[in-house]
Amino acid sequence: PPLLRAVIMGPPGSGKGTVSARIIKHFGVKHLSSGDLLRDNMQKKTEVGILAKSYIDQGQLIPDHIMTQLMLNEIKDLDQYNWLLDGFPRTVVQAEALDKECHIDTVIDLDVPFETIKCRLTARWIHPASGRVYNLEFNPPKVQGIDDITGEPLVQRDDDKPETVSKRLQAYDAQTKPVLEYYRKKGLLKSFSGTETNKIWPHIYAFLQTKLPDVSQKDAANPR
Repeated sequence: PPLLRAVIMGPPGSGKGTVSARIIKHFGVKHLSSGDLLRDNMQKKTEVGILAKSYIDQGQLIPDHIMTQLMLNEIKDLDQYNWLLDGFPRTVVQAEALDKECHIDTVIDLDVPFETIKCRLTARWIHPASGRVYNLEFNPPKVQGIDDITGEPLVQRDDDKPETVSKRLQAYDAQTKPVLEYYRKKGLLKSFSGTETNKIWPHIYAFLQTKLPDVSQKDAANPR
């Protein structure tokens, strides 16, 4: 069968990380995350890493040609595998550059309402010293605003503050809507709507099963 070339898209906090991990586990695809790749390059202080960091430090978006070069170099090494791209392409220019290199089969779009994401992200509070994370929705602290173990105050990461979350979602919307439209016109976009990852996942799983076998069951049947 031809190899699967897939892209996963979704706003920050939409559950992309969870869904990607499940796709890797069940379908054995290679997962290429632009965020992971950038962090890796910045840590190793590669040429691209240093360049990317200079933009991030100034609060700017990394230019298309840098992201494209970074991702396409990695994709070349994966030509024998099924793969899933995460965080790329983020703009139409990046999507067009990707098209020149390879044929994308499907784009999985996590269509989670922004209100749900705002509740999800702004509900996160942390105890800075220990890194303990609380969520007001499903594992709240015993006393509001206080760490269960030390009794010290909890803080909200800047990223999780309501005004920051709103800004991140607006930026995602402005930047990514045209990419979703680009793939919709090509007939490649599969949107999965919902407010809970566990309810969206079975639909994504059923869709991918039409394209790839579930390798996790094979592993369970032949324990090593």
